[in-house]
Amino acid sequence: MFKFTRTGVNIISLIITTIIFFMIQIFIYQYTNGIEMNVEINEDMMQKQQEVIPEVKKTEETEIWKIEIEKISLKADIKQGTSKEILNKYIGHFEETQLEKGNIGLAAHNRGYEVNYFEKLKLLKEGDEIKYTYNKCKKIYEVIKNRIIKDTDWEYLENTEENMLTLITCVENEPNYRRCVQAIEKEKEERY
Repeated sequence: MFKFTRTGVNIISLIITTIIFFMIQIFIYQYTNGIEMNVEINEDMMQKQQEVIPEVKKTEETEIWKIEIEKISLKADIKQGTSKEILNKYIGHFEETQLEKGNIGLAAHNRGYEVNYFEKLKLLKEGDEIKYTYNKCKKIYEVIKNRIIKDTDWEYLENTEENMLTLITCVENEPNYRRCVQAIEKEKEERY
């Protein structure tokens, strides 16, 4: 059987203490280097975020597209297209119509959906104002027509020489008809 002597126990204790000491040193070294590395990574990430944030702001500034009609308490964003996905969240822009000059065609739901931006369109009368913003282009239009048209009558979306806004929505219980509101741009001095 193996006998422990005082010298043997001291040597084993010294070896174990040395191993523990080196393990603690390795742990401390890795821990402090890890903190320094995390600080460097976090600083790099913050710098990259600061570089990205101005780009996002620039993009948002160049993509302001909205309509406001005070009389019917409407203020909504506009998106390109008139697909179901677009109209379920926004006012849609008829892609074949203009964006700033000429005839700008817009469409939206008026009932039965989560978002029904054009539900009060029938309340608009001649002379009511509509504010339209596309990027830095801001215009005020004045309603000149509010009528019911056939759903196949696309002449109201044809381009015009005067700056015009054409708003189209469905007519309740009349699937073959649409409500069409047209507004003409007011004089430039009256812009907002």
